[in-house]
Amino acid sequence: MSASEEMTYKKVFQLIVDNTAGTLSRISGLFSRRGYNIESITAGVTSDPRFTRITIVASGNEVVLDQIEKQVGKLVDVRDIHELKPQESVYRELALVKVRTDASQRQQIIAIANVFRGNIVDVGCENLIIEITGSQDKIDAFLRLLDGYEILELARTGLAGLGRGVENVVYIDD
Repeated sequence: MSASEEMTYKKVFQLIVDNTAGTLSRISGLFSRRGYNIESITAGVTSDPRFTRITIVASGNEVVLDQIEKQVGKLVDVRDIHELKPQESVYRELALVKVRTDASQRQQIIAIANVFRGNIVDVGCENLIIEITGSQDKIDAFLRLLDGYEILELARTGLAGLGRGVENVVYIDD
């Protein structure tokens, strides 16, 4: 198999990093310098304010994905990195979707949102804002059903995830 025919995969990495200025910049800079692709990245402080949890969805062949894990793990601010495997983890994404609507379309759009357990978080004379949470596939399916409507704005958070159970909880001792 030639290099152009190699399979491309996605992996979800969870990082625990020091909650300091420049940490996210150093991580994204490593991806940029090495030409690695980030599908999504989310970051937020953990229950311990000294640390931030970063979830990165990266794509590439097996060699590239292994290199990403090794190279990111060497960064000084990174306390832990591991893959969140689909069968051992829970993934979620949040999307806010602003859809143009008038009185005649409003109930149809609300019905679609209800099927996907979406919440109407804002109603205007000419638009609705829908909040939907779930897997990336669920959000993509919801957006496909809105294809006949005008999406004015769309904001997606990117994937957040945690490993199932207590076996993979990361404890940082200082």
